[in-house]
Amino acid sequence: MDSRLRQGKITPLDSWRSFNKELDMTQNNVAVDALRGDVGFVKMTLGDMTDADLMQRPVPGANNAIWQLGHLIAAEASMVNGAAGKTVIELPAGFADRFKKDTASVDDQSALGTKADLLALFDKVRGATVEWVATLTPADLAKETPEKMRRFAPTVGHLASLLPTHTAMHIGQFQVLRRKLGKPVLF
Repeated sequence: MDSRLRQGKITPLDSWRSFNKELDMTQNNVAVDALRGDVGFVKMTLGDMTDADLMQRPVPGANNAIWQLGHLIAAEASMVNGAAGKTVIELPAGFADRFKKDTASVDDQSALGTKADLLALFDKVRGATVEWVATLTPADLAKETPEKMRRFAPTVGHLASLLPTHTAMHIGQFQVLRRKLGKPVLF
């Protein structure tokens, strides 16, 4: 934090303006920063939880956290590849099929995977997403997404902003499971 802000000599807006002048905060950079940041929140949230913990459902009918993590990976790969019009993210064969809506009721961990494997794949997928977003031009960001995505992300720029929001929504669901399990509140 800017020491002048702590001392009350400038406002938060002044501090942001100063920060913004020092960094090239294009939409790409903001999206890349958010994309990188929420990986840490996922790891922090799941860090002290076992595979068995993550297979529990916080309430009946809710998705278990292992399935949700796989869903985040599969959904991101699908959306990024669709918006890019090419394969930016390559998933292991059959991976996306394990995390479709109709598999959300699966309680067999061997069919879904482990926390360690899924987090490693999440890192890889998010890394590819970050690299792709960092290369987008303003014209790329303004391009329409495929028809099936337009209701929630009409442009590539909207998609780049949506991905961290999608992750944050699932982090919130992971937090509910943490509370059910008596884990410490993290934030």
